[in-house]
Amino acid sequence: QARLVESGGRLVQGGGSLRLSCAASGRTFNSDVMGWFRQAPGKEREFVAAITWSGVITYASGSVKGRFTISRDNAKSMVYLQMNSLKPEDTALYYCAAGRTLTGAPSQYGYWGQGTQVTVSS
Repeated sequence: QARLVESGGRLVQGGGSLRLSCAASGRTFNSDVMGWFRQAPGKEREFVAAITWSGVITYASGSVKGRFTISRDNAKSMVYLQMNSLKPEDTALYYCAAGRTLTGAPSQYGYWGQGTQVTVSS
């Protein structure tokens, strides 16, 4: 059974850093586009970043660009999100997802993890 499992979320002080990890198992995700999304309470799920199997990357425009870095290790079936200079508005449940197209549209991703909570204190 295909699974995506996120980890690394926790409470962190504003200005701090976190690295989220996503472990893929159950099938080969190496050819998939892997994305990170986030959802804050009362808000819609929001695209953060995505990366193709060959390393082509796209980031959401706006506040995450320049602070967050997505990467992947195909040999280990892992995807990462390095988050620096964290702000309270980055507080959300962060999801890893797998799809076929380099896009920020959640509907284009067919596999989702359960999420990992990131809370940034002011």
